[in-house]
Amino acid sequence: MRHKLLLIYCHLIRILLIWLPDMPLTMRFRGFLYSFGMKQCGKNFQVSSSAIMRGIEKICCGSDVYIGPNAYVMARESIVLHDEVLVAMNVVIVDGNHGKINSSYRFGRGKQIQITIGQGAWIAANSVVTAGANIAPGSIVPPCTVVRKL
Repeated sequence: MRHKLLLIYCHLIRILLIWLPDMPLTMRFRGFLYSFGMKQCGKNFQVSSSAIMRGIEKICCGSDVYIGPNAYVMARESIVLHDEVLVAMNVVIVDGNHGKINSSYRFGRGKQIQITIGQGAWIAANSVVTAGANIAPGSIVPPCTVVRKL
């Protein structure tokens, strides 16, 4: 039940505040509102107006984290964003993958594995971070790439 209420809460934050421009003050305000439902959240968490956050109760976030325009962050297991993580535009971070049964992904049970993004990492535009990824501190994920568990 809590998960469903937080989904509605996230949707309301996005819908009610989407008209505010993406300036540090308004993005910090969005981050402040999201932080109430999050597992853990540091100071100066900034979220762009068009970013989508799902499963916030399973997201841990350090200080000075930025989530850019059209980013999609969905946690089913756990996503940890350490201090000073920069998530650029159109980035997808999802900690679950699809499974395969009888040569089909349609009904296969997927796996949910924690994602950890180290301090000061930059996830560049149009990248995808999937289940089990562990991005080292200070790393740059190049644009248009996929990071997955090795």
